[in-house]
Formats: sequence, structure tokens, C-alpha cells
Amino acid sequence: MSLRIILSVEALEPRLSGIGRYSWELAQRLPHMDEVEAVRFYRNGEWIVDPATLLVDQGSGKRRNIVQRWLRKHSKWARNLRDASIMRSNLFHGPNYFLPPGGEGGVITVHDLSIFRYPETHPVERLRQFERYFRLSVERAGHIITDCETTRAEVADFLSIDPALVTAVPLAASPDFHPRTNDAIAPTLARYDLQPQGYALCVSTVEPRKRIAELLCAWEKLPPAVRNRWPLMVTGGAGWLSDAVQARMEKGGREGWVRYLGFVPDADLPLLYAGAALFVYPSVYEGFGLPPVEAMASGVPVVVANASCLPEVTGGAAMLVAPEDVDDFARRLEQALVDDGWRAQARADGLRVAARYSWDRCARETVEVYRKVR
Repeated sequence: MSLRIILSVEALEPRLSGIGRYSWELAQRLPHMDEVEAVRFYRNGEWIVDPATLLVDQGSGKRRNIVQRWLRKHSKWARNLRDASIMRSNLFHGPNYFLPPGGEGGVITVHDLSIFRYPETHPVERLRQFERYFRLSVERAGHIITDCETTRAEVADFLSIDPALVTAVPLAASPDFHPRTNDAIAPTLARYDLQPQGYALCVSTVEPRKRIAELLCAWEKLPPAVRNRWPLMVTGGAGWLSDAVQARMEKGGREGWVRYLGFVPDADLPLLYAGAALFVYPSVYEGFGLPPVEAMASGVPVVVANASCLPEVTGGAAMLVAPEDVDDFARRLEQALVDDGWRAQARADGLRVAARYSWDRCARETVEVYRKVR
């Protein structure tokens, strides 16, 4: 059976989020799948000819002039009729939780339930969007995709739906994340005043469920010789309720054992991973947890929280910790930094587990879901 697909691409923008990355990887691959006859791209009421244009920052040039805005406003009824007709003859996939009214019977991807579990970490506008449209999208959907089996079970239970209507399709690290020689990464690291194997890394939004506060407490408890040899680098956006954590990092920065790097350019991030002596991800709630997979693919030993889907996704390759037990967390971090036997095994296991995941596999298994619905 040949499939005609509409893929929503509203998450595509110059600085890709995790969902944006997922949407982009599907957008690149679906048109080339044997079972797929055609793919159209849809974004907030518009048809997009080339989704790659959404990745370019066009600044003020993106704005429509007055005539274009007037024509769009006054032709909305005609466009709605046209769009509904197109959607009825195609399978709509909303990779960012939602289906439009014309996407009845389509597929949505629910990456996690943090909007319901941790509403304080989301802006008010997003909470309102979910209140208005999420349940409607679930009711319209013919099938739901999640990023892992743990989230699949959680979503089926939360929504009180038949688990057979939910399928786990795992994400993957980009091929840019792979082991690299010290010579290959040294020039980039030098711009951050870093040396290969001379620091630990955490890539995460700074917000309560990520447990960065507990990580900082544990790092401060490390023996001075250990934490000074391997200062902690934290990179990622500043989320809600992060002021106290930011203040703690500023204090630790003055003392020399932690640095907050903020956002790191996409071109630099794989090299920053590859140069780390250890990657730490203490988040207690994830829908997949892509950063630990990126670290494993880079050949870096990984420590994650023994929570949510992280044990499943890391597949036995990572050291599991309870971030709230700060004393034990600190002991495990010291082991992960100095135990050469564990580190060698963690690198080998991590590369093996990360190799299970690929964006080609993700696209292939996504098309299998489409076939179930059609």
C-alpha cells in the first residue's frame, strides 16, 4: 500500500529543540521511504514546500506585507475548505502532540507528560494550549507514538486507552556524535578554555525536574582534588525556577569547580561531548532522554538518574543514581571519575547501546505505524 503523508513541521526553527530535531529527521527521510508515495509539509495553517527553509533565520524578511496579510485573512474560509479536502485524502502526523481538525484518524507523537507531571516548568501559554487542544487531538488520533516503552505504558495509563493504540518508536543521536581524537577536539575546546578529558559535562535545561541543584550539591561534596581536576560544565537553557541554581553555579564558578556555558552552538556540542571525562544526567523525568544517548555515542561514560525511562534507554550501560541521596550521589560520581575499570566498560557498553538507535530506524518504524492506521 502506498502512503500519502502530511507531516506537521511547526517545531522546525533555526535553533532546533529536541522535538524540532525529531521532526527534521523525519522530514528528511519519509519522502525516500519505499512505502511512501508522497509527503506534504504543514505548519500552522500553511503548506510548506521545502521545510529546510524553516531552519534559516530570515529575520524581518519573513514578515508578510500588508496586502499579503489582508489576502490571507480574507481567504481563510477557502483555504480551510481546501486544506480539509487534502487532509481527508492523506494521513496526518503531528510529531508535536497535536492534530488539527482535518487530521482526523491521523497519528500524534506524545514525547512525555511533563506538561501534566511538572506544569510549573512550562509557560502559561503552553499550559493553555494543552488544556484546549491535547485531549481533542487524542480523540482525533488513530494511533499514538511515544519515544520509548516506559513512556508508552505511562501514556496509555494516563489517557486510559488501549495500549495497542500506542507504539514506542525510539529516537537516536545524530551521526555527528561519535568518538574523536584529542587532536580533533582540542582547538574547539580551547575556545572554552577546556582540555580533553579535563572536565565533566551535563547538557540540560536548568529546571527542577532535571535535578541540577542536587548535582551541584553532590559535586561540591567531591574531594577537592577530584572536583578541581574535573570541573563540571553545564550547558543548556535556563528554565523556570532556576534562579537559586544559577546563583549556586556562579558561586561554584568563583571557586573553580563548575561553569555554566549556557547554549553551545550545534557545531561545537558534539566536540564538547567527545572531550568530556564523564557525562551526568540526573533528570528524574524524561520521555526518552536524548543527551545520555548522545554521550554514549560519543564514547563517554554516563551517569543517569535511576528514574523514568533512563534505565530503559541507557540499556545497562550507564551508572544509575538517586539524585536526592546527595551523599551517595557524590560517592558514585567519584567512582565514575576514578574507577578506570568501570570507565572502560561503560564506554564499550555505551557505544554498543547507542548503536541500536538510528534515525533511519526511527523513520522505518514510524512508517510501520502509518501502515497500521491505513
